[in-house]
Amino acid sequence: QRAEHFGVGCYNTLTGFKYIAELIRDQENDKQFIAAGEESYGYMVGDFVRDKDAVSACAFFAAMAAAAKAEGSSLYEWLTKMYAQFELYQEGLINLVKKGAEGEQQIKAMMERFRENPPYIIAGQKVIRIRDYKTGIERSLLNGRQTTLPFPKSDVLQFFTWDGTKISVRPSGTEPKIKFYVSTHTPLDEAKHYEAGCQHLSEQISRIENEIAR
Repeated sequence: QRAEHFGVGCYNTLTGFKYIAELIRDQENDKQFIAAGEESYGYMVGDFVRDKDAVSACAFFAAMAAAAKAEGSSLYEWLTKMYAQFELYQEGLINLVKKGAEGEQQIKAMMERFRENPPYIIAGQKVIRIRDYKTGIERSLLNGRQTTLPFPKSDVLQFFTWDGTKISVRPSGTEPKIKFYVSTHTPLDEAKHYEAGCQHLSEQISRIENEIAR
């Protein structure tokens, strides 16, 4: 939404900077890369280091803070004004640790259950789309239409609800856990309502955790 407002392209990839770097390589002849990030809070600013790079990210955020201060403002004020203009977004990460061989089987069983018996209502909201990156298919629950996803195959599921919430589920590739990424948003009338909006979204994420991350 924000990228579209400023006339900038926004692309999704699978988790991992190798996929971001691949996208940069494929489009560097006719597009200029600006920045990228992933769910684990890694950032890449510019394409000099085509991997997560805390040094350039810190320098970038320091420059933003200096620009805000020069205007008599702050990053916090910039952020709340942006949320008031484009809606307030909040994300949550839920980790379920399942250790050992038994835990590995439990994680596999959970992924199978989500595929075979997906939730159709999450936190009171109707699920309208399901993406399965393992099969490479996105299915609409409104009209039954199926489309092919333009991504490599991966053991990831995504559920999209009527209010725009997105829940992504995948096993960790390095640890004995299954991960739930929740992204939700709500309109924000004024910047001064930021804290109340955050509280509302935090409660929504908690409801989602209680319903599906079990």
